Amino acid sequence: METRKWLESIGSSIDSLDAGKFAEFLTDDCVFRFGNQPEVNGKQATKDYVAAFFGMIGGCRHKVVDFFVKDNSIVWQGEVLYTRKDGNKVNINFVNVFHMSGNLIKDYLIYIDNGPLFA
Repeated sequence: METRKWLESIGSSIDSLDAGKFAEFLTDDCVFRFGNQPEVNGKQATKDYVAAFFGMIGGCRHKVVDFFVKDNSIVWQGEVLYTRKDGNKVNINFVNVFHMSGNLIKDYLIYIDNGPLFA
């Protein structure tokens, strides 16, 4: 699959707020880090973490702004439009770094400041 479409499919899985669908992109022994939060180890723990986060928001919409591929790594520059539980919306820029194992993400590293989401 072409990289942009693949990134869009990850974004769609997140935007559906379906942690199981999201986890399909991960290796069983993945490492997941969201912003400055402690890393989460393993697919099931990541799925549970992401499901808990989904419960804290009203919705989201991810956009691919740009991306870079080098060897077994993909860097995704994007924007996410969050809908808060109160219905207000906030747009936040992010960068995700993926270290791949085959077609699955081994390391999923999110560089984002989610402060505005919870302000």
